[in-house]
Amino acid sequence: MSNIGMWEKAEPGVTRCIKQAGDSLMMMEVHFEPGAEGYEHSHPHEQMSYCMKGKIAFRINDVETVLLAGDTICIPGGAKHGVTALEASVLLDVFTPVREDLLKR
Repeated sequence: MSNIGMWEKAEPGVTRCIKQAGDSLMMMEVHFEPGAEGYEHSHPHEQMSYCMKGKIAFRINDVETVLLAGDTICIPGGAKHGVTALEASVLLDVFTPVREDLLKR
């Protein structure tokens, strides 16, 4: 069964929903409770994140950048990255190529 359009827990205080996945591009909405963390990880996919709501600190290769609603950030493929929600926050993440590791088709 596909998980596109289904909300699921990612980490404590973090839920996500894959909105759409095409042949080479994928979009996912991620909600964070205040203080919640997206644990540090890396993947070969290029990622762009748009902060739809809140205030969130990104760590990319040990450099921290704080995003507010309306801000975007680009994460190169292979970069170590993680986030901490400084308040209740919502991100829209876009990946290329598709994150097959997250999809259930």
